[in-house]
Amino acid sequence: MPLLEFSPNGIYCPQGDFYIDPWKPVRTALITHAHSDHARWGSSFYLAHKRSEAVLRLRLGQDISLTTVEFGQKLTKNGVEVSFHPAGHIIGSAQIRVAYRGEVWVVSGDYKTCDDGISGVFEPVRCHTFITESTFGVPVFKWKPQQEVYEAINRWWQQNRSEGRISVLCGYALGKAQRLMHGLDASIGRIYAHGAIANTNEVLEGAELKLPPWQRVETVGNKKDFEGSIVIAPPSAIHTPWTRRFQPYTTAVASGWMQLRGNRRREAIDRGFVLSDHADWDGLLSAIEATGAERVLVTHGYTHIFSRYLREKGMDAQAVQTLFEGEQMKAEAE
Repeated sequence: MPLLEFSPNGIYCPQGDFYIDPWKPVRTALITHAHSDHARWGSSFYLAHKRSEAVLRLRLGQDISLTTVEFGQKLTKNGVEVSFHPAGHIIGSAQIRVAYRGEVWVVSGDYKTCDDGISGVFEPVRCHTFITESTFGVPVFKWKPQQEVYEAINRWWQQNRSEGRISVLCGYALGKAQRLMHGLDASIGRIYAHGAIANTNEVLEGAELKLPPWQRVETVGNKKDFEGSIVIAPPSAIHTPWTRRFQPYTTAVASGWMQLRGNRRREAIDRGFVLSDHADWDGLLSAIEATGAERVLVTHGYTHIFSRYLREKGMDAQAVQTLFEGEQMKAEAE
């Protein structure tokens, strides 16, 4: 019997009788991070890293039965040792290490290998079997240094301000939005946030996240207050009545999918910035190598391409189908 198996409810540990990021309600759910494809409502008991607590309760309900742990803290159930380790994906994101009788598996969840300044630094964990994502598991995806991206975003905002336009910058409400705000030069102008992002910001700031000064869009009564500002919004807000209040405005999306030609045009946005909370091709390969894993199971993304490449390099690797999604914009290559 393998230490972990892929069941109809999710990744299951038979010996420990728990699931990791289950996609259906279960009795005991260990959660790598609070994105909705990994943290779902309805389980009886949740275990997660302590920096995930505030946003898990925001998304799943204040009354969920949730216990949190520190990175590296070891818990044991039925002889199975479990610990959480930094994944660097978003605030509170973790890899989960599972060990029993000398066998070690690591479930990565989602991860990135660069330090964004707010999500913690990815920590390679030695193991026999590594379950990895492959959201950007083809060679075309290679990220520029994030400081270059932040500088480009701030130049874009400054130019828009000088031309009398409001900047609407889009990223996912949990993780990407806070990372974008962290990289903004607040001396350029005011920073505003869409309600979904504002709600997330408030609970994370309550958990000691430091962000530059910002204001909820809905609290602004005078349209002139938006002049020269930047508005952080989820991608779903583009081309809706909500954004029309900012006219004249220009739009941008920050996503790893902006690496592919055609995505900006298809989404009808003015500018795309290549910035992802997932590892790029080189990051995936370096992370896997650092684990020393003898076996690699590949979930969500370019699973078949990436696992085939690993096999060609002599690794025991295979693709596994899950309900995890990664970044949810369709890629032109698909």
